Amino acid sequence: MPANGTTPRVRAPELLGRGWLNTDGRSFSIGDFRGQWVLLDFWTFCCINCLHVIDELRPVEEKWADHLVVVGVHSPKFVHEADAGALAAAVERYEVTHPVLDDPELLTWQAYAARAWPTLVLIDPDGYVVAQYAGEGHAHAIDALLEDRRGAQFHRPPVLSSRGTRRIEGTNDTPARGATSALRFPAEVLELASGDLLVADAGAHRLTVLAPDAATVVRRIGAGVRGFVDGVPDDARFSEPNGVCLLPAEVTREVGYDVVVADTVNHALRGVRLEDGTVTTLAGDGQQWRPGDGTDRLSSPWAVAWWQDRVWVAMAGIHQLWTFDPRTREVAVVAGTTNEGLVDGPAEQAWFAQTSGLAAAGDRLWLADSEVSALRWIDADGTVGTAIGTGLFEFGFRDGAADQALLQHPLGVTVLPDGSVAVCDTYNGAVRRYDPEAGTVSTLADGLREPSGAAVVGDLLLVVESAAHEVTGIRLGDAGRAVDGFAHTTQRPVTELGPGAVELRVGFTPPPGQKVDDRFGPATQLVVSATPPALLRSGEGRDTDLVRVLELDAAVGDGVLHVAARAASCDAPDETGEVPEGAACHVHQQDWGIPVRVVADGPTRLDLPLGG
Repeated sequence: MPANGTTPRVRAPELLGRGWLNTDGRSFSIGDFRGQWVLLDFWTFCCINCLHVIDELRPVEEKWADHLVVVGVHSPKFVHEADAGALAAAVERYEVTHPVLDDPELLTWQAYAARAWPTLVLIDPDGYVVAQYAGEGHAHAIDALLEDRRGAQFHRPPVLSSRGTRRIEGTNDTPARGATSALRFPAEVLELASGDLLVADAGAHRLTVLAPDAATVVRRIGAGVRGFVDGVPDDARFSEPNGVCLLPAEVTREVGYDVVVADTVNHALRGVRLEDGTVTTLAGDGQQWRPGDGTDRLSSPWAVAWWQDRVWVAMAGIHQLWTFDPRTREVAVVAGTTNEGLVDGPAEQAWFAQTSGLAAAGDRLWLADSEVSALRWIDADGTVGTAIGTGLFEFGFRDGAADQALLQHPLGVTVLPDGSVAVCDTYNGAVRRYDPEAGTVSTLADGLREPSGAAVVGDLLLVVESAAHEVTGIRLGDAGRAVDGFAHTTQRPVTELGPGAVELRVGFTPPPGQKVDDRFGPATQLVVSATPPALLRSGEGRDTDLVRVLELDAAVGDGVLHVAARAASCDAPDETGEVPEGAACHVHQQDWGIPVRVVADGPTRLDLPLGG
């Protein structure tokens, strides 16, 4: 710190990477943006929180388009995400229109000391870092800071605007580039009683009904543009629907619709009456669930399945399983703590990680738990178990004994006629088969382009190849072949810390015009744990203070600190003491998984920026 106690200004480091997307072939240095505000968004396309932030920032990009440029810095977690073609497809899939720096070696990530996906860094027109945020829920803070600086640092003409970058090729009315069918990044498929196929056509923001040949379009349900509108097929709007499930006939007769849709980006469940294609909203109001909300709001529902006389919902955005009863319209939380990870046991204590696929089989519901690259289950008695997978940072492509097998970010799961389980091993481009009786894993097919969902139709397994924009048939009956591909542990910069007492500080400063409001209880929360648990001698658990002393065990050496923090800020009263009309509170939240190494002379303080 300088002698006068002021905070030193930090010059924004250079932007380094393999190349750029959405810039018409042009590359940029940090100096090219001098004269306007820059917001760096460190993301990776597997991460649901990163996808939330992309959507949160859209209004900010539009409002400040003449003064602010958002630059996505793609820093991959999984091997597949480091593939340049896969990143280009993801940029198209999620309708990212601002410049994106491809940073597969995490060079810019390290230069800006990012520790979590997502991380946001705001840079002023003079090229200095003025704020850093981890997690989601910060769009209002960025908007407030820009409003606070309006006039003071908006004196230079813009160099580049998000309005001037390349728009996405392809539209919602035509296939995306490379597409061989009328689908656009489809996510799931199911067979209807008619023999036709219903596809969750996520990238086109609609449902598409195909003939049994899996290619001919019978009809479409939804206008094909992003939105949240009920009504007849040509008027209804979805936003990236990823999951569909068919209700039993007797339930349909009672409730008046046939299909439940996980309308992911609308944070809603929608009902579809197949007779005329009418769409209605069953649960969710279009707003994302935040801590403190009830079950009237959802968070990125990704998959739905009929099991135990209810619709089960993979609530990917908060790592939980919920249920929806079509008869009573009751929504309930049934499993998961909202903490991200792989913890088995009783449903209310289990940890999940972005569950994205569901398949019912008798008294068991199978789960594709994507961020822990796992095949898991929940039994009718509420017990959660794991068949394949070990944790957030271990993945690969390996067959054999299930306790040694590896997946890479699976999104879909399907029960086969013989009782085995097919897993859409999305980032490995494969369909894998788990045999519960033998406890083994084999490969049914590989060389696919991001398989994300599948359905058994006759003697075929129809697989949705999302990045190929089509549905592919795989002949059943083959036990598969063994693949011993690779094993990988996500390598991020390791944080060295000293043995014994380490002070953990999560920094949070309310945005301009807001304050931490604790009138109705604590406004902050901090949860700490470790893998392995023995890494922490003390300091684990949940509390309201954002500062905590941890005691690390030098004998353990290496591990991962899991830190989850949140803080609520509310619009402050004006100079007269009155709360402004339309005042609101906002929740800032983030989970960190920080690789650490205990070394003799390591630092005894760990700072994590939540916001400000």
